[in-house]
Amino acid sequence: MRIPFIAGNWKMFKTVHEAVLFVKELRGLVKDVSGIEVVIAPPFTALHAVAEAARSTNVGVAAQNVYWEREGAFTGEVSAVMAKEAGAEYAIVGHSERRRLFGESDAIVNRKTLAAIAAGLTPIVCVGETLEERERNQTFEVLDRQIKNGLDRLTAEQVAELILAYEPVWAIGTGRNATAAQAGEAHAHIRKRLRQWVGGDAADHCHVIYGGSVKPDNIGALVAEPDVDGALVGGASLDVKSFMSIVTKSRPAAV
Repeated sequence: MRIPFIAGNWKMFKTVHEAVLFVKELRGLVKDVSGIEVVIAPPFTALHAVAEAARSTNVGVAAQNVYWEREGAFTGEVSAVMAKEAGAEYAIVGHSERRRLFGESDAIVNRKTLAAIAAGLTPIVCVGETLEERERNQTFEVLDRQIKNGLDRLTAEQVAELILAYEPVWAIGTGRNATAAQAGEAHAHIRKRLRQWVGGDAADHCHVIYGGSVKPDNIGALVAEPDVDGALVGGASLDVKSFMSIVTKSRPAAV
């Protein structure tokens, strides 16, 4: 059974001091929370400090990005091995901002995904269409391409263990989120494709989460959709009370 997965992506926000204070407060709030995975993705400068603050707690830590080479003359890049050593357990790969602002292709996403797995990190692989693509009714076509190319050469077992984040680009940082029905439809399509391409067991085990202007007031409707397994939260994860509200509202009723 898939338990809800909630990740807070801080993007380029929070100093080391601010990040550690946040995690110290969050770990107290979630220490008795079960039945849900809670993850924070700080900027690289705070990755090690956040990992130390989260050590032996039920707060996981993710890198916001990784490079596909283990080492080399790649100024400004951080390898998956380095992120793992700094304390990361997960790595966000192919976020829409990386694709749009830094030109990352599906092939690059694939290389980074493979590198993350090789380093012992769980990839959070992002997919999603632009507004123009949605208006042209190309959503499923875009998702098929990004999933097929982005997960190329992965085994069914590897797909089962990763997290796919559906983030419609038109809803990232715009305040405009997909409706629960729109998210549910996209997630159901993703799950169907995974069943076709990697088998039912892997498809049923793989988490598919939603990202795109997630807030406390819409998370309940989103996770009520049967194929929405949680959320990749942006701006609303910067405030600990807001983020905790999302975590609380994402927990199964029986927990």
